[in-house]
Amino acid sequence: MTFTLAILGRPNVGKSTLFNRLIGKRQALVSPEPGLTRDRREGQARLYDLEFTIIDTAGLEEAARDALETRMRAQSEKALAEADIALLLIDARSGVTPIDKHFADLMRRSKTPVILVANKCEGAAAEAGLAEAYTLGLGAPVALSAEHGLGLADLHEELEARLKELGLVGADEMGDADDAWASEGEEEEADEAEAEPGILQLAIVGRPNVGKSTMVNRLLGEERVLTGPEAGITRDAISIAWSYKDQPIKLIDTAGLRRRARIDAALEKLSTGDTLRAVKFAQVVVLVVDAEMPMEKQDLSIAAHVIDEGRALVIAINKWDACADRQAALGKVRDRLERSLPQVRGIPLVTVSALRGQNMERLLDAVLGAYEVWNRRVPTPALNRWLAEATQAHPPPAPGGRRIKLRYMTQASARPPTFAIFCSRPKDLPDSYLRYLENGLREAFDLPGTPIRMNLRKSDNPYAPKKKR
Repeated sequence: MTFTLAILGRPNVGKSTLFNRLIGKRQALVSPEPGLTRDRREGQARLYDLEFTIIDTAGLEEAARDALETRMRAQSEKALAEADIALLLIDARSGVTPIDKHFADLMRRSKTPVILVANKCEGAAAEAGLAEAYTLGLGAPVALSAEHGLGLADLHEELEARLKELGLVGADEMGDADDAWASEGEEEEADEAEAEPGILQLAIVGRPNVGKSTMVNRLLGEERVLTGPEAGITRDAISIAWSYKDQPIKLIDTAGLRRRARIDAALEKLSTGDTLRAVKFAQVVVLVVDAEMPMEKQDLSIAAHVIDEGRALVIAINKWDACADRQAALGKVRDRLERSLPQVRGIPLVTVSALRGQNMERLLDAVLGAYEVWNRRVPTPALNRWLAEATQAHPPPAPGGRRIKLRYMTQASARPPTFAIFCSRPKDLPDSYLRYLENGLREAFDLPGTPIRMNLRKSDNPYAPKKKR
């Protein structure tokens, strides 16, 4: 049995804190400053014996029709319509506000059953707010503290009752909550470095206002994340399950990355950290650049960071339909990549228009190709035949008159391709010779654009006396 639960409420009442508590890890950004969450975020949650999909939403606010807050509210209302049950969170310490009353009326008129939750109920300061919550006309509030994990058993009991009313579960399906897993008082940190098997983790990154969220919406075929003329709308990384050509994909929209010297606000520091974390746990990263200002210094910094993290990189040159001099723009991108990232030759470049939907399939095909190369393994016999030919064509240097011998090579791992070379004096082999080997590997085994890692290991001298054990 599974169901969908949406969390709604005005800004800064603890929606993201409760979301993190129920999914068992810190996924949504949390800050004392209100309005951090803007897009709706989904996760798989568990509360005792109940397993369900949970949706975190932006804070409900009244605003002008064309304002960003209105678009945020539309996302929250869509989550309310899609959910089986909704939670309306209020801050018990602040009491009931006019905004709480307004949105309680709105949610009462929806077809989705609503449970009133009074958060931040720890301490005597919350008692007046708990009593006042009855005036919202949504029944008795469930008192809890998302931050401290208090009151989750009461929330579980209320959810069970609503599920029975909806016919989503029968009494015989209910487990024993005392013996089941409970999240109360504990927060489980998942190891996100181990991606879900078979699912491609795809992060969309770039500078602010280059069209990342527009691209995500175009790929999904719906207005899933907020877009608009304002720069910096996206604040936290939003993961969306999707598929392309039978390949399951976790698509991650991220906040724009500016130069470190320009990052001042605490919220922007949180957003930047969340984006960098998304890159760290991605497998393929699409760097979106503006065709009118392609491969600026910040673009190159982002690309270098992706390569340093060992992720496969695809560059999408967006707003191509508005580019006046296309040949010059493409030449600029290639020239800057050649000069700034010579260690990664063959990075796929795709010109697109996210707004018009041009070349989206070409972009995704490039992503799948980069993913295949990133996962590629080369047989050890083929590697050693190539190594012998490479060293014969261009022998290693001989510092001090003693030539460095490269004896053996194997692929230690993929994701990204990582090779171990056993040689006589690894510390004396210059970087220039390693680059020669790396470029030869790319050409011989068709490894364009992906990071390649080469580890030198000292091989034993077969003529040296063996050490006694």
